[in-house]
Amino acid sequence: METARTKSPTRTRALATEAVHAGRDDLAGQGLHVPPIDLSTTYPSADSRAEAARIDAFATTGAEPDGPPVYARLGNPTVARFETALARLEGTETAVAFASGMAALSAVLLVRASLGLRHVVAVRPLYGCSDHLLTAGLLGSEVTWTDPAGIAEALRPDTGCVLVESPANPTLAEVDLRAVAHACGSVPLMVDNTFATPVLQRPAEHGARLVLHSATKYLGGHGDVLAGVVACDEEFAGRLRQVRFATGGVLHPLAGYLLLRGLATLPVRVRAASRTAAELARRLAADPRVERVHYPAIGGAMVAFEVHGDPHAVIGGVRLVTPAVSLGSVDSLIQHPASISHRIVDAEDRRGAGVSDRLLRLSVGLEDVDDLWADLDGALG
Repeated sequence: METARTKSPTRTRALATEAVHAGRDDLAGQGLHVPPIDLSTTYPSADSRAEAARIDAFATTGAEPDGPPVYARLGNPTVARFETALARLEGTETAVAFASGMAALSAVLLVRASLGLRHVVAVRPLYGCSDHLLTAGLLGSEVTWTDPAGIAEALRPDTGCVLVESPANPTLAEVDLRAVAHACGSVPLMVDNTFATPVLQRPAEHGARLVLHSATKYLGGHGDVLAGVVACDEEFAGRLRQVRFATGGVLHPLAGYLLLRGLATLPVRVRAASRTAAELARRLAADPRVERVHYPAIGGAMVAFEVHGDPHAVIGGVRLVTPAVSLGSVDSLIQHPASISHRIVDAEDRRGAGVSDRLLRLSVGLEDVDDLWADLDGALG
C-alpha cells in the first residue's frame, strides 16, 4: 500500500534531483515506477475504537492520522506525495495543499483569526484577488497597507501575519525578504513565491515562516490544474489541515498527481523560460514603442512592460502568444492587468502600486525566442 509520507533522504540532494525524486522515494520498494492515483473518498476500517483515537488526535493537533487513510477530507495519499515533494523543494518541514491558491491564502487567514489575530500587514502590489480578499475584509480581516520600510511600525498586538509577494504580480517589484523577516519580529512572514518558485528563491531560508504558491502556475506548469499550497512548519500545518478539513478546500487526487508530475520538470522549465524572458526583456527595453520594461533582478519567466501606444491593440494583435489570464504554463500568455487580473483592485490603489493602465504582463513559455519576438514585434505595430 502506498504511504502518505515518504522519509527524507539521509543527505541533502540538489534541487533538480529532489524535483524528480521527492515524494517518490518509496515507489521502488513497492515495485512501482509511477506514483499511483488514489481516488477513494473513504477507506474501510473495522476498528472503530482506533478510528476514534485517530480522529481525536487530529482534532487536537491537526497531525495526519497514523496508519491507513480515513476519509478524503482528512487527507489523500496522492496529494500527500505532492506536499512532501514541495516541502523538500522549499526547504520547509511540510506543506499543505488546497483546491486553489486563494483557498490556501484564506486558510492561513482563518488560522490566525481563530487565535484573535485578524490584522494583516501587507505590501502592494499583490495578486489582484489577494488584494481584494484583504481590502474587502471578506474573512473578517483588517489590513494595513505599507511599504517594506513601514512594516515594523504597522505591526499591532493583533497582527496575525505579514504578506508580501516577491517578485510581485504584476509589476515584478522585489523586496529584501531577509530585511522584511527581521522587521516582522515574532509575527509570521508569509511570502507569495508563485512567480519565483523554489528554483529561483526559497523564502524560508530568508526567514519566512509561510511560503504560499498558486500551484496552478509554475508548479503544475501545463495550464491543466487548479491548486494552491502553503509550505511551512509542522505546527502551522496542523492548524491548516484542521481548517481544510472543516471548510472542505481539499485538493483533488488527480490534481495532486499532475502537480507531482509537474514538479519533476520545474527546474528545467523555469530556467529555460527565464533565459528566453531575459532576452525578450532586453529587446523590449531597446524598442522605442515600449516606454518601460520591468524584469526582476533574480530573473524568472515573467516580463512586464508599458507601451506608448494602446495596450489593448497589443493584446488583440498577438497570434502565437495567447491573450489570457494565468501564467507559468509551457506556452506564453499575455494579459492587461488593469482590465483583468487587477481589475477588482480600486483604480487609485492599483495605480499607486505601479499597475499603470498601459502595463502588459507577459508569461514566457518554452517557445523559440525569435518566434515570440516576431509575434510581439507585429503586435506592437
